[in-house]
Amino acid sequence: MGWLKKGKKAVGESVLLGMKVGNGGLGGSGGSGAPINWFPGHMAAATRAILKRLKLADLVIEVRDARIPLSSVNEDLQHVISRKRRVIALNKKDLANANIMQKWMQHFSMSQQDCVSINAHDKNSVRKLLGLVEFKLKEVISREPTLLVMVVGVPNVGKSSLINNIHQIASGRFPVQEKLKRATVGPLPGVTQDIAGYKIAHQPSIYVLDTPGVLVPSISSIETGLKLALVGSVKDSVVGEERLADYLLAILNTREVPLHWKEKASLRSLDDNQGTPGKKTTSKAGEVAGEDLVSNVKRALYTTYSEFEGDLTCEDDLECLIEDQLISLQKAMRISQKAGDEARCMVSKKLLALFRLGKLGNFTLDVVPDVAKQIS
Repeated sequence: MGWLKKGKKAVGESVLLGMKVGNGGLGGSGGSGAPINWFPGHMAAATRAILKRLKLADLVIEVRDARIPLSSVNEDLQHVISRKRRVIALNKKDLANANIMQKWMQHFSMSQQDCVSINAHDKNSVRKLLGLVEFKLKEVISREPTLLVMVVGVPNVGKSSLINNIHQIASGRFPVQEKLKRATVGPLPGVTQDIAGYKIAHQPSIYVLDTPGVLVPSISSIETGLKLALVGSVKDSVVGEERLADYLLAILNTREVPLHWKEKASLRSLDDNQGTPGKKTTSKAGEVAGEDLVSNVKRALYTTYSEFEGDLTCEDDLECLIEDQLISLQKAMRISQKAGDEARCMVSKKLLALFRLGKLGNFTLDVVPDVAKQIS
């Protein structure tokens, strides 16, 4: 399997990296030797167009996923972005661990990088970001009649939600006759979404340029690839739902997350699903739904974890725990045994969905670098 032997807590960050994935990384060859085709041609075209537009930008808003502040960086754009005025927007802060988020903010501050944590669905949060953008542009506003702000980021970090809220905020700044206008800057060959500009200020005119989400052609670090896939920036089909679910369970177990769900074990048993008035209990297929699903999942993971007598730093022991948890989760989710080989995939998809919705708690997957060590 090639699991990395580390301390109890750290092993979850690298566990399963050799499991079924191989050592080629994403974009290279997987464990079967077959190339993983996950970088579609339109991303290459988009990357070229973005790099061209970046040269004209007065400021860049680099949107990253707050759960993976480093793993969600597009390294192919950094050589240009690093020379520009830049604001790093850590989006989806509502899904990240608040305490670790503060440490990340301190890290960026000590690295002399402007950073703000946001929830792109919250207008007040977006206004805070725009305020920092306008402050950063203050020195050039007096001498430039038109300013360009470019929004970049990997797929699924929330750029569309951010842009939509920027639209709504900006539209309120203009008189009726100057309602927000969409200005197409230029089409991208082979790309369904154009790079387009949206006016957000007048005198001087400030345009925000929206761009498609793009990744690097090859992700050399398997761990980075798994993190990107876990938060949805890489399609599940590239890595595989079952592999991602194994990786997620390894993280939950080695961080001792199930221990926080002890209270769920004292509630009704997995087979006792009488339901609560006003709650969803079962779907038409007989599967547990709504809050009952979340409770049953947490209870199943706590029960299997508390009964585990092995060593989490031992590769084989951790594998056995994860296998037991997946079996227990199938019962908790009321997925029929008749599902056969599809049952494991169904369990994996549901577990991943709960994680991505924040139903299992708030998590930050990237470890904050030790700035002191970097300086020394």
